[in-house]
Amino acid sequence: MDKKKWIVPVSGLALAACTGEVQERPNIIYVFPDQFRNQSLAFWNDEEYAEHVRWKADPVRSPNLDRFADEAVVLSRAVSTCPLSSPYRGMFLTGMYPERSGVTLNCMALRPESTLNPDAICISDVFAANGYSCGYIGKLHAETPMKNDPANPGHYVSDRNPEWDAYTPPERRHGFSYWYSYGTYDVHKDPHYWDTEGVRHDPHEYSVKHETDKAIEFLRNGNGERKEGAPFFLALAYNPPHSPYEKAEDCMPEDYAIYGDMGYSELYVRPNADTTLSKAPAARYYFANVTGVDREFGRLLDELERLGLDRNTIVVFTSDHGETMCSQGTLDPKNSIYTESFNVPFMIRYPEKIRHRVDSTMLSTTDIMPTMLALAGLEDEIPESAQGRNLASVLLEDGKECDIPDAALYIRNVDGEKDGNGIIHGFFPVARGVKTDRYSMEIAIGRDTTISRVLIFDDWNDPYQLENIPYKDNPELFAALCGKLEEKLEEADDVWHREGFMEKLGTPTGKNDQ
Repeated sequence: MDKKKWIVPVSGLALAACTGEVQERPNIIYVFPDQFRNQSLAFWNDEEYAEHVRWKADPVRSPNLDRFADEAVVLSRAVSTCPLSSPYRGMFLTGMYPERSGVTLNCMALRPESTLNPDAICISDVFAANGYSCGYIGKLHAETPMKNDPANPGHYVSDRNPEWDAYTPPERRHGFSYWYSYGTYDVHKDPHYWDTEGVRHDPHEYSVKHETDKAIEFLRNGNGERKEGAPFFLALAYNPPHSPYEKAEDCMPEDYAIYGDMGYSELYVRPNADTTLSKAPAARYYFANVTGVDREFGRLLDELERLGLDRNTIVVFTSDHGETMCSQGTLDPKNSIYTESFNVPFMIRYPEKIRHRVDSTMLSTTDIMPTMLALAGLEDEIPESAQGRNLASVLLEDGKECDIPDAALYIRNVDGEKDGNGIIHGFFPVARGVKTDRYSMEIAIGRDTTISRVLIFDDWNDPYQLENIPYKDNPELFAALCGKLEEKLEEADDVWHREGFMEKLGTPTGKNDQ
């Protein structure tokens, strides 16, 4: 694959693989609600799907996503490489691991060093340079807040301390010509946005509905939201089912009514869930927002079909990370290698090009950018900076050779040192791990660079990860997984590789044939 560092605009037409026919470039809609776990899709209980995961789906209603799955490639083992909102967005946009994208931790004012590199070549930069109209709607959360409020220059967008929310000026939008976005703000029924011109909007309605309305406006193009006749790339980043999920005001009443009277034995079907945790009531509101997202996603699909755009539009539904929701006894909803956090939905529909099936390919976050560019016929425009794999031929099944991953890297970072003003500098790489076809392993360390915890799970025979396999009692398995982890660390040029952490920890070396 020829990766190009500098992007050269080309025509809006592409040669179709194998046939030589000239076709229009496809439109792309990339939908990624925040914290939507793979287990919260009802279709996983259907016979066709259940055998691929060996666990039971949550008791959710997701009829539109179920219908979409039946028309798409459904990846059962897609993962969020660093399962946090901001690092995911940095990887999705750039195809680079967190250290290179610049986004190593969730972005907020006390972490000024964790921010999207303004010089990075993003997926939207490539699409825009190749004739696409690019739009971004919803939560960005990929850069440190700056004192650049358009309505109050020299100040943050609010008086929160520390500030998390952010306004993104035009020079930092990376090719997105249509803008209706914010940094991060977790009030589902009172959201706010800044538009292309920097004007703030406070619609006072459920954010998922409002953002779908804006996406439909983009599709209809009644007010010049996109260039007429040009292909488009639209990123739609819903915040729900992300927290808050504590009270009825956090979701729509018609959705809460489905789950409000359900007891814990009905809500929690995963045997690894601890319903004594204070978070246990949250499931009702979380599932209600899952159903809310499903309804609005269905409305978007219906409009796409009504406008006659569905046949030449690639639609992706995925998420930045999952939600543990009382599993494994943790209150942390994300940032772990547990399958509820690390495994994410990934479904992609491309009519007449991609055949419906369930596929076990382990797609990582860094693979998304090069894969989506290649599906649009822009394989030769994938930038050299992208570190992920182009898996387009796996999805298309077109017979081309493809470097199919045999493992996926897991990254967990925490804050680095704080200065006297509370400003966080750098990050500490507290854990690294690897997922293979059968096993998941995490090695966590203390700040003294000694092992604090090792988790190993047999995901096939223990799909709920109930039994941690003792690494000291299983040296051959541990050595094999460490060998595979070393390979992935080197491939990513991760700090654990550069600073020789595996050697310092005294972990064994070996080749992984798991």
